[in-house]
Amino acid sequence: MAKGDKKKKPEKTTPEQSLSTCLSNDSHAGVVSEPHVLDEESGHETDVMTASFPSQPPLADKQLEISDDAFHEVPVLPNIIVQRYEGQKHREQFHGEGVAYFQGGHVYKGMFSVGVMHGHGLYTWADGVKYEGEFAFNVPMGHGTYTWLDGSCYEGEVCSGIRHGVGTYRCANSSVIYRGQWHHSKRHGKGTIYYNQEATSWYEGELVNNNREGWGVRCYPSGNLYEGQWRNNVRHGEGRMRWLQLGQQYSGIWENGVQHGQGTHTWFLRRVTGSQYPLRNEYTGDFVQGLRHGQGSFYYASGALYKGEWKDNRKHGQGKFIFKNGRIFEGEFVDDHMAEFPAFCLDGSNTPDLSGIRTHTPHPEDGESPRRAPGGDSGSGPAVLGPDMALDITALLENLPENQRDLQLKQVEFVVLRHIAELRAIYSFYSSLGHDQSPDNTFLLSRLQLWRLLKDCSIHQQGITLAQVDRYICEDVPSEEIHSPFSTMLLRRFLSCVVVLAYNTYHKDIEPSDTILVACLSKLMRENIIPNAKNVKGLLFPNPMHAVIAVNYIGRCWEIYKAFCRANPTPLADQTMTVRHFIWMFKDLSLFDAELTTGKLLEILSVENPAAYDRYYCNLDLEMTFLEFFEALLGCAEVSDQRDGQTSSDSQMESCPLADTRRVSPGERTRDSPLQRSSQRHSPLTGPTAKSSNPNISPDVGSVKSLEMGKSKEILQLSTPEEMEPRQSPNAAGNLTSQTGEPVEDRSGAGMTSCPAETELDSWVQRTHQFFTQRFFPAYEYSLELRREVQEERLRQAALARIALAKAKEDARLREQWEAEEEERRREEEEDEEAERVEGPEDDLNPSPAAQTPVASTTSVVITKQSPATAVKKKRK
Repeated sequence: MAKGDKKKKPEKTTPEQSLSTCLSNDSHAGVVSEPHVLDEESGHETDVMTASFPSQPPLADKQLEISDDAFHEVPVLPNIIVQRYEGQKHREQFHGEGVAYFQGGHVYKGMFSVGVMHGHGLYTWADGVKYEGEFAFNVPMGHGTYTWLDGSCYEGEVCSGIRHGVGTYRCANSSVIYRGQWHHSKRHGKGTIYYNQEATSWYEGELVNNNREGWGVRCYPSGNLYEGQWRNNVRHGEGRMRWLQLGQQYSGIWENGVQHGQGTHTWFLRRVTGSQYPLRNEYTGDFVQGLRHGQGSFYYASGALYKGEWKDNRKHGQGKFIFKNGRIFEGEFVDDHMAEFPAFCLDGSNTPDLSGIRTHTPHPEDGESPRRAPGGDSGSGPAVLGPDMALDITALLENLPENQRDLQLKQVEFVVLRHIAELRAIYSFYSSLGHDQSPDNTFLLSRLQLWRLLKDCSIHQQGITLAQVDRYICEDVPSEEIHSPFSTMLLRRFLSCVVVLAYNTYHKDIEPSDTILVACLSKLMRENIIPNAKNVKGLLFPNPMHAVIAVNYIGRCWEIYKAFCRANPTPLADQTMTVRHFIWMFKDLSLFDAELTTGKLLEILSVENPAAYDRYYCNLDLEMTFLEFFEALLGCAEVSDQRDGQTSSDSQMESCPLADTRRVSPGERTRDSPLQRSSQRHSPLTGPTAKSSNPNISPDVGSVKSLEMGKSKEILQLSTPEEMEPRQSPNAAGNLTSQTGEPVEDRSGAGMTSCPAETELDSWVQRTHQFFTQRFFPAYEYSLELRREVQEERLRQAALARIALAKAKEDARLREQWEAEEEERRREEEEDEEAERVEGPEDDLNPSPAAQTPVASTTSVVITKQSPATAVKKKRK
């Protein structure tokens, strides 16, 4: 028998098989002669397509990866002879725990069973390799750990002494870690390999006999990533490679590590101002050994396009070049140039002078023609506007005669095209209101911003309200979303809304004709939009800093707005608020005070809308959108009583019994009032977005007022003399004074300090914050709490009524039962008395026990009469 075992030495690591580079040795091999763009930061021209075509990862990704030979082979147990044994025995056989010293220097320490190694143990080979784990009849079997002298180790499943199952191998020399499946000591199945300690270089996927094969993801130290199919450790099959630092990506077919077959290569470029998405050049077509070769299309970021034949990364053969302005050249290309005009330089980013070459405009059958007018036939001609500005006014065209719809659409598109520069600028300007910087350089126009535009252009003074505008422009929109301030629209939707608005505003003032849409839109642009747009009014958006801060309160205010809205008798069944509802809300929340009165509230509403109030007439049925609602609240914050200053809740609660304003001592335990609990849930700016209660659950005014008065009485009863001390408020100089006018001692020891608003912005922020977070939101929370308590009280009273009714029914049943039993007892007594009269003298000689104890009988009757239930029990006995 062999006296020892041998361990295979780890062979040298081999570098990962890299992708082949371009065929030429020139440093610019594979360079595509494509256009230049101007780098906005440096001001220098940079190539958009002149970087070498990356058929392989950068050199930083060419790191040493551990091949299958770098993993230590598991040693086998030799056929050895036991020289000495120390431990437990049974019937002269090794049994139990012991230590066996084998010939050749191998040692086993662990469990034995009937003379063999069986159970958990530690086997140490003479060369220092160790195995600790489970044994089954002298063979490592189950779960165990192999440890080599260099620090490498394997921990996992073991079968017949080899790695088989799921396990983890750590290579000490190269810091490589493999976690996954093993098959006959080979990495086989699904697993993950980490190639460095930082875990920035790894492979996760399928392996076959220690090789990457199947589907897997490879991440390189530079961050470049490949996900796709592998074969024999190289990319082969369908896959996608992303070069993050180069801003490039290839998706398609790979063969032996290079692009070969159909694929798409994309060059991502810098995002320009006014664009929401990054620009990019893209080639889609055939690849041969990493080069564009065969049929393919190259899409330039500017909009130019080449479709045709390629050879060694260059346009070569028959092809078609579509310039940025839509002109087309078709013919033969040789080495990236037109064969007919070799001196002409192709430029995909700009539109060169095309007078010296042969070009033509696209034909409808080319498939490159613009969108046709909706509802028109094939002969109606192309649409005037492009696909990014296509008008969708189908519902509006249905109001016109059918024979005029195509002509009206085309004519109104010409008007839009004539004003497109102004409309684009207006869209961009209003969509940015209330926002800080954006990484996308652009915003979508929200309904709130659209309302502001319409009010700036005085649309609401043309006999149409903003709520009616919402109904005109909202088609196929749920009723609860018709007036949502958060819905957004793209530019083309905005253009369609302008056309629809123009018709509904002025069609009654213009004689019906085949150009009524043009007349309405022209009048709207001439009299409303162009003279007034970008002149922002109101209280929300004129000051950018005010707008950025005020939008933090919009979410919570929108919930309150919806809670006080009422359904309209319109076909859409939408819900809006009127001026009357707005005033009722202030009264219900007890927000009126000495300065904020009903008259003042109407003046705030009439600043931009004289139809609401003009000193002699007020229209309480006028609808209010959320913008008008929120700006009215901002106006209330400007004029509301701000004497609360440092102790805002004190002076406010003196005139409004909305909450428990007393100061509770540390040792006093009382239940917090609803206002206190709601105030604790608010953050300084944003506040919570608590769910509003069902607006349909509204208790009667008498119940709410009685509950308010009860709470006020409770406050007065629980107040102590210490709690009724004079409140403090800042005087004109900013110092704290009591209500008697005497200065208050600064207990902090820092002397008297004043905290006046340093700037107008600080003062505005302070007033707005106090109004929303210390008056408006808490008052609404308190009203919700009152509603909940009234509802709970109603439910409690109903439950008590049900209990009382059930008790009354039970008492009636018991009384009826008692009366029936009493009647039965009386009948029996009468029968007994009748029987005694019939028996005569014999009964006198032999009196019954009952007759001998008349007192007991009487007592029994008296006790029975005291309680029907007791009588029933005695009767049963």
